[in-house]
Amino acid sequence: MVSIGSLAVFGIIALSQGPAQVRDAFAVTITEADEANPVSFRMLPVPDGQYTLKGKTHEIKGIWMGETEVLWDLYRIYYQRLDLSPAEQALGIDAKARPSKPYEPPDHGWGTTGFPAIHLHYLAAEALCAWLTKKVGKRFRLPTEAEWEIACSAGGLPVSAAEDTSWHAGNSAGQYQQAKTKKANRWGFYDMLGNAGEWVKPKTGAPLLKGGHFLTEISEMDSSSREVYSPLWQDSDPQLPKSKWWLSDASFAGMRLVCQE
Repeated sequence: MVSIGSLAVFGIIALSQGPAQVRDAFAVTITEADEANPVSFRMLPVPDGQYTLKGKTHEIKGIWMGETEVLWDLYRIYYQRLDLSPAEQALGIDAKARPSKPYEPPDHGWGTTGFPAIHLHYLAAEALCAWLTKKVGKRFRLPTEAEWEIACSAGGLPVSAAEDTSWHAGNSAGQYQQAKTKKANRWGFYDMLGNAGEWVKPKTGAPLLKGGHFLTEISEMDSSSREVYSPLWQDSDPQLPKSKWWLSDASFAGMRLVCQE
């Protein structure tokens, strides 16, 4: 079951010239097959406008971005196929289109409810977007690098990590932390820097993780921080070819959603 509801307007306006445009945030609620354990996540508007980033102009129009990283609460329904009835699961419906069972508990016992989903391969992140698009009837996708940086800096100058906004190597105790336990940025987005790294799709080249993560030093974490996939992120994966769902050695790899108008 899926439901979509409007939230209060956040009062964010477009930065381009012309009449100010204000769009509502919205919430999506997804339940398991028996309509138990509803999971809600919020999508916040990224103000329409033209933004200058690294000397180039980027136009933003009609997108929302997840208030938080994708949490285990949602990802668990997806990867464990809990939106399907036991009979549907027994028939193997969607079995090949959903993540395989991980070899080890992917949360490491650090916590699941309210915590970001991690160890996610880029292809798994894209597959979640496709599943949500079909299920919700709105277009979900990963952000571009420019969209991500604009949301991270709330449309302003590049930003660096700070103790009150970011989980990093110096304060995380070597593990991810519950979402929304640090301050949001000016546009209401939590954990853009630190906690779990977030997949984005650049215009060219390989997918990137943005924003650093709980193992990144605070001095190396800002809105331009990026990491390219490394084979070391799947070094202990015994499969050949390596899994397209889980990054066995990347406990820091997560994602954040974009919804396109």
